[in-house]
Amino acid sequence: MQSVRKTCIRKTLERNSCVRNSWFRNATIGISCFFTFLLFLAVGTLLLVLKPSELLSALMSEEMLYSMELSVLTASISTFSVMCCSIPTAYALSRFSFPGKSLVKTILGLPMAFPELVLGLALLLLFGQGFLGPFLETLGIRVPFSKLGIVVAQFFIAFPYAVRVIYSTFEDINPRYEQVSRSFGYGEFETFRNVTLPMARSGLFASAVITFARCIGAFGAVLILAGGSYMHTEVLPVTLYLNISYGNLEMAITSGVLLMLIAFLAILSFERFEGGSL
Repeated sequence: MQSVRKTCIRKTLERNSCVRNSWFRNATIGISCFFTFLLFLAVGTLLLVLKPSELLSALMSEEMLYSMELSVLTASISTFSVMCCSIPTAYALSRFSFPGKSLVKTILGLPMAFPELVLGLALLLLFGQGFLGPFLETLGIRVPFSKLGIVVAQFFIAFPYAVRVIYSTFEDINPRYEQVSRSFGYGEFETFRNVTLPMARSGLFASAVITFARCIGAFGAVLILAGGSYMHTEVLPVTLYLNISYGNLEMAITSGVLLMLIAFLAILSFERFEGGSL
Protein backbone atom coordinates (compact mmCIF):
# COMPACT_ATOMS: atom_id res chain seq x y z
CA MET A 1 0.00 0.00 0.00
CA GLN A 2 2.81 2.35 0.87
CA SER A 3 4.60 1.56 -2.39
CA VAL A 4 1.46 2.43 -4.36
CA ARG A 5 1.23 5.74 -2.49
CA LYS A 6 4.88 6.53 -3.25
CA THR A 7 4.30 5.72 -6.93
CA CYS A 8 1.31 8.07 -7.07
CA ILE A 9 3.27 10.84 -5.39
CA ARG A 10 6.16 10.39 -7.82
CA LYS A 11 3.89 10.49 -10.84
CA THR A 12 2.19 13.64 -9.50
CA LEU A 13 5.55 15.33 -9.01
CA GLU A 14 6.60 14.32 -12.53
CA ARG A 15 3.40 15.78 -13.99
CA ASN A 16 3.89 19.03 -12.06
CA SER A 17 7.47 19.19 -13.27
CA CYS A 18 6.33 18.72 -16.87
CA VAL A 19 3.77 21.50 -16.46
CA ARG A 20 6.42 23.83 -15.02
CA ASN A 21 8.72 23.09 -17.95
CA SER A 22 5.98 23.22 -20.59
CA TRP A 23 6.86 25.43 -23.57
CA PHE A 24 3.25 26.60 -23.80
CA ARG A 25 3.23 27.71 -20.16
CA ASN A 26 6.52 29.51 -20.55
CA ALA A 27 5.43 31.13 -23.82
CA THR A 28 2.16 32.50 -22.40
CA ILE A 29 3.88 33.82 -19.27
CA GLY A 30 6.60 35.39 -21.42
CA ILE A 31 4.08 37.13 -23.68
CA SER A 32 2.10 38.50 -20.71
CA CYS A 33 5.26 39.78 -19.00
CA PHE A 34 6.60 41.35 -22.21
CA PHE A 35 3.52 43.40 -23.00
CA THR A 36 3.02 44.28 -19.34
CA PHE A 37 6.57 45.62 -19.34
CA LEU A 38 5.86 47.68 -22.48
CA LEU A 39 2.75 49.14 -20.85
CA PHE A 40 4.75 49.88 -17.71
CA LEU A 41 7.35 51.71 -19.80
CA ALA A 42 4.65 53.79 -21.50
CA VAL A 43 3.07 54.73 -18.19
CA GLY A 44 6.45 55.40 -16.62
CA THR A 45 7.42 57.66 -19.50
CA LEU A 46 4.30 59.75 -18.93
CA LEU A 47 5.10 60.05 -15.23
CA LEU A 48 8.78 60.90 -15.63
CA VAL A 49 8.70 63.45 -18.46
CA LEU A 50 7.89 66.43 -16.26
CA LYS A 51 9.87 67.66 -13.29
CA PRO A 52 7.94 67.85 -10.01
CA SER A 53 8.04 71.65 -10.13
CA GLU A 54 6.59 71.67 -13.66
CA LEU A 55 3.87 69.21 -12.67
CA LEU A 56 2.95 71.26 -9.61
CA SER A 57 2.90 74.47 -11.65
CA ALA A 58 0.54 72.94 -14.20
CA LEU A 59 -1.68 71.52 -11.45
CA MET A 60 -2.07 74.92 -9.82
CA SER A 61 -2.84 76.80 -13.03
CA GLU A 62 -6.27 78.40 -13.36
CA GLU A 63 -7.19 76.27 -16.36
CA MET A 64 -6.29 72.98 -14.65
CA LEU A 65 -8.12 73.88 -11.44
CA TYR A 66 -11.22 74.81 -13.47
CA SER A 67 -10.96 71.58 -15.44
CA MET A 68 -10.60 69.42 -12.32
CA GLU A 69 -13.49 71.16 -10.56
CA LEU A 70 -15.80 70.82 -13.57
CA SER A 71 -14.76 67.18 -14.11
CA VAL A 72 -15.44 66.18 -10.51
CA LEU A 73 -18.75 68.07 -10.42
CA THR A 74 -20.14 66.69 -13.67
CA ALA A 75 -18.83 63.17 -13.03
CA SER A 76 -20.42 63.14 -9.57
CA ILE A 77 -23.80 64.20 -10.95
CA SER A 78 -23.53 61.70 -13.79
CA THR A 79 -22.49 58.87 -11.45
CA PHE A 80 -25.42 59.51 -9.12
CA SER A 81 -27.82 59.56 -12.08
CA VAL A 82 -26.31 56.43 -13.61
CA MET A 83 -26.51 54.46 -10.35
CA CYS A 84 -30.14 55.50 -9.78
CA CYS A 85 -31.07 54.23 -13.25
CA SER A 86 -28.74 51.24 -13.63
CA ILE A 87 -29.71 49.47 -10.37
CA PRO A 88 -33.40 48.92 -11.31
CA THR A 89 -32.43 48.22 -14.92
CA ALA A 90 -29.89 45.57 -13.98
CA TYR A 91 -32.25 44.02 -11.43
CA ALA A 92 -35.04 43.75 -13.99
CA LEU A 93 -32.71 42.09 -16.49
CA SER A 94 -31.39 39.74 -13.84
CA ARG A 95 -34.63 38.63 -12.19
CA PHE A 96 -37.54 39.09 -14.59
CA SER A 97 -38.51 37.81 -18.02
CA PHE A 98 -40.39 40.16 -20.33
CA PRO A 99 -40.95 40.60 -24.08
CA GLY A 100 -37.97 42.18 -25.81
CA LYS A 101 -35.52 41.44 -23.00
CA SER A 102 -32.81 40.26 -25.41
CA LEU A 103 -33.31 43.37 -27.55
CA VAL A 104 -32.99 45.60 -24.47
CA LYS A 105 -29.72 43.90 -23.47
CA THR A 106 -28.39 44.23 -27.00
CA ILE A 107 -29.23 47.93 -27.27
CA LEU A 108 -27.73 48.64 -23.84
CA GLY A 109 -24.52 47.01 -24.98
CA LEU A 110 -24.20 49.05 -28.17
CA PRO A 111 -22.34 52.04 -26.66
CA MET A 112 -19.61 49.67 -25.48
CA ALA A 113 -19.11 48.38 -29.03
CA PHE A 114 -18.91 51.54 -31.16
CA PRO A 115 -16.70 54.65 -30.78
CA GLU A 116 -17.68 57.46 -28.42
CA LEU A 117 -17.72 59.86 -31.37
CA VAL A 118 -20.62 57.94 -32.89
CA LEU A 119 -22.58 58.12 -29.65
CA GLY A 120 -21.76 61.83 -29.36
CA LEU A 121 -23.07 62.46 -32.86
CA ALA A 122 -26.25 60.50 -32.11
CA LEU A 123 -26.80 62.49 -28.91
CA LEU A 124 -26.17 65.76 -30.74
CA LEU A 125 -28.82 64.86 -33.31
CA LEU A 126 -31.24 63.72 -30.60
CA PHE A 127 -30.89 66.80 -28.40
CA GLY A 128 -30.25 69.21 -31.26
CA GLN A 129 -32.70 71.16 -33.38
CA GLY A 130 -34.05 68.15 -35.24
CA PHE A 131 -35.69 66.14 -32.44
CA LEU A 132 -35.85 66.97 -28.72
CA GLY A 133 -33.95 70.26 -28.91
CA PRO A 134 -36.84 72.63 -29.70
CA PHE A 135 -39.09 71.04 -27.07
CA LEU A 136 -36.41 71.25 -24.36
CA GLU A 137 -35.59 74.84 -25.25
CA THR A 138 -39.21 75.83 -24.67
CA LEU A 139 -38.65 74.56 -21.12
CA GLY A 140 -35.46 76.58 -20.83
CA ILE A 141 -33.20 73.54 -21.12
CA ARG A 142 -30.28 73.59 -23.55
CA VAL A 143 -28.18 70.45 -23.85
CA PRO A 144 -25.77 70.92 -26.81
CA PHE A 145 -22.62 72.93 -26.12
CA SER A 146 -23.41 73.39 -22.44
CA LYS A 147 -22.35 71.96 -19.09
CA LEU A 148 -25.56 69.94 -19.05
CA GLY A 149 -24.36 68.37 -22.29
CA ILE A 150 -21.28 67.09 -20.44
CA VAL A 151 -23.48 65.32 -17.89
CA VAL A 152 -25.74 63.86 -20.58
CA ALA A 153 -22.77 62.55 -22.59
CA GLN A 154 -21.13 61.08 -19.50
CA PHE A 155 -24.40 59.42 -18.48
CA PHE A 156 -24.89 57.62 -21.78
CA ILE A 157 -21.23 56.58 -21.89
CA ALA A 158 -21.17 55.10 -18.38
CA PHE A 159 -24.71 53.71 -18.11
CA PRO A 160 -24.11 50.48 -20.10
CA TYR A 161 -20.96 49.68 -18.10
CA ALA A 162 -22.75 50.19 -14.79
CA VAL A 163 -25.65 47.98 -15.90
CA ARG A 164 -23.24 45.23 -16.92
CA VAL A 165 -21.36 45.26 -13.60
CA ILE A 166 -24.50 45.47 -11.43
CA TYR A 167 -26.20 42.78 -13.53
CA SER A 168 -23.30 40.41 -12.78
CA THR A 169 -23.57 41.33 -9.10
CA PHE A 170 -27.27 40.46 -8.94
CA GLU A 171 -26.67 37.27 -10.91
CA ASP A 172 -24.22 36.10 -8.23
CA ILE A 173 -26.86 36.47 -5.50
CA ASN A 174 -28.91 33.31 -5.00
CA PRO A 175 -32.62 34.09 -5.61
CA ARG A 176 -33.50 31.73 -2.75
CA TYR A 177 -32.69 34.48 -0.26
CA GLU A 178 -35.35 36.63 -1.88
CA GLN A 179 -37.79 33.73 -1.98
CA VAL A 180 -37.32 33.16 1.75
CA SER A 181 -38.00 36.85 2.39
CA ARG A 182 -41.15 36.71 0.26
CA SER A 183 -42.29 33.60 2.15
CA PHE A 184 -42.28 35.67 5.35
CA GLY A 185 -44.75 38.08 3.78
CA TYR A 186 -42.41 40.83 2.58
CA GLY A 187 -43.18 42.46 -0.76
CA GLU A 188 -40.89 42.67 -3.78
CA PHE A 189 -39.65 46.16 -2.99
CA GLU A 190 -39.11 45.39 0.70
CA THR A 191 -37.16 42.27 -0.23
CA PHE A 192 -35.11 44.20 -2.76
CA ARG A 193 -34.33 46.98 -0.26
CA ASN A 194 -33.65 44.83 2.82
CA VAL A 195 -32.15 41.67 1.32
CA THR A 196 -30.80 42.15 -2.20
CA LEU A 197 -29.23 45.59 -1.91
CA PRO A 198 -27.26 44.83 1.28
CA MET A 199 -25.93 41.62 -0.27
CA ALA A 200 -24.90 43.53 -3.41
CA ARG A 201 -23.20 46.34 -1.47
CA SER A 202 -19.63 45.61 -2.55
CA GLY A 203 -20.61 45.20 -6.20
CA LEU A 204 -22.60 48.44 -6.15
CA PHE A 205 -19.68 50.31 -4.65
CA ALA A 206 -17.31 48.89 -7.26
CA SER A 207 -19.77 49.84 -10.00
CA ALA A 208 -20.03 53.40 -8.66
CA VAL A 209 -16.24 53.75 -8.67
CA ILE A 210 -15.92 52.41 -12.21
CA THR A 211 -18.80 54.64 -13.33
CA PHE A 212 -17.15 57.72 -11.84
CA ALA A 213 -13.85 56.92 -13.56
CA ARG A 214 -15.67 56.28 -16.84
CA CYS A 215 -17.45 59.63 -16.57
CA ILE A 216 -14.20 61.45 -15.79
CA GLY A 217 -12.51 59.86 -18.80
CA ALA A 218 -15.35 60.34 -21.31
CA PHE A 219 -14.05 62.36 -24.25
CA GLY A 220 -15.47 61.72 -27.71
CA ALA A 221 -19.15 62.03 -26.81
CA VAL A 222 -18.46 65.03 -24.56
CA LEU A 223 -16.49 66.78 -27.30
CA ILE A 224 -19.27 66.31 -29.88
CA LEU A 225 -22.26 67.07 -27.65
CA ALA A 226 -20.88 69.68 -25.23
CA GLY A 227 -18.05 71.05 -27.34
CA GLY A 228 -14.48 71.73 -26.27
CA SER A 229 -14.82 75.34 -25.18
CA TYR A 230 -11.92 76.76 -23.21
CA MET A 231 -12.85 77.37 -19.54
CA HIS A 232 -16.50 76.57 -20.28
CA THR A 233 -17.01 72.88 -21.10
CA GLU A 234 -13.37 72.02 -20.46
CA VAL A 235 -13.16 68.77 -18.52
CA LEU A 236 -9.86 66.90 -18.07
CA PRO A 237 -9.89 64.93 -21.36
CA VAL A 238 -10.77 68.12 -23.23
CA THR A 239 -7.92 69.91 -21.44
CA LEU A 240 -5.54 67.25 -22.68
CA TYR A 241 -6.90 67.55 -26.23
CA LEU A 242 -6.81 71.36 -26.32
CA ASN A 243 -3.30 71.63 -24.91
CA ILE A 244 -1.97 68.99 -27.28
CA SER A 245 -3.44 71.11 -30.08
CA TYR A 246 -1.77 74.22 -28.68
CA GLY A 247 1.55 72.43 -28.18
CA ASN A 248 1.46 72.93 -24.40
CA LEU A 249 2.88 69.57 -23.34
CA GLU A 250 3.09 70.41 -19.63
CA MET A 251 -0.67 70.89 -19.31
CA ALA A 252 -1.44 67.94 -21.59
CA ILE A 253 0.82 65.56 -19.68
CA THR A 254 -0.51 66.76 -16.33
CA SER A 255 -4.07 66.06 -17.53
CA GLY A 256 -2.97 62.61 -18.65
CA VAL A 257 -1.34 61.88 -15.29
CA LEU A 258 -4.52 62.88 -13.44
CA LEU A 259 -6.70 60.72 -15.69
CA MET A 260 -4.32 57.78 -15.28
CA LEU A 261 -4.29 58.18 -11.49
CA ILE A 262 -8.10 58.18 -11.38
CA ALA A 263 -8.21 55.07 -13.58
CA PHE A 264 -5.63 53.30 -11.38
CA LEU A 265 -7.59 54.03 -8.19
CA ALA A 266 -10.83 52.91 -9.87
CA ILE A 267 -9.38 49.59 -11.00
CA LEU A 268 -7.77 49.04 -7.61
CA SER A 269 -11.11 49.63 -5.89
CA PHE A 270 -12.90 47.40 -8.38
CA GLU A 271 -10.45 44.55 -7.78
CA ARG A 272 -10.78 45.02 -4.04
CA PHE A 273 -14.58 44.99 -3.86
CA GLU A 274 -15.50 42.81 -6.82
CA GLY A 275 -12.74 40.22 -6.51
CA GLY A 276 -11.46 41.03 -9.97
CA SER A 277 -14.40 39.31 -11.70
CA LEU A 278 -15.81 41.17 -14.67
